[in-house]
Amino acid sequence: MRAINKATLIIEQDASNTTAQIFSALIISLQNESDFSLKDLYSLESKDFDLAMDILDEWRLDRYYLGKTKTFGAATPTTHQSHPNH
Repeated sequence: MRAINKATLIIEQDASNTTAQIFSALIISLQNESDFSLKDLYSLESKDFDLAMDILDEWRLDRYYLGKTKTFGAATPTTHQSHPNH
């Protein structure tokens, strides 16, 4: 199961829980590309901190592949236009 899904389960179980609130704020900040207080991560228990790191890792990897997809999508029309025989 992806880290984001694990965090979502924690949030859904009890949104008023401090850990759930931190995960929620982290996810929202990643989606909005807004600031997030790192000190909140350090207040998490070790397993939850590791989950937060997994969320960051997945987000970073997803953004990398999204960037690659956009690059390939932008290159595709150029490739076809430069070879009129296709």
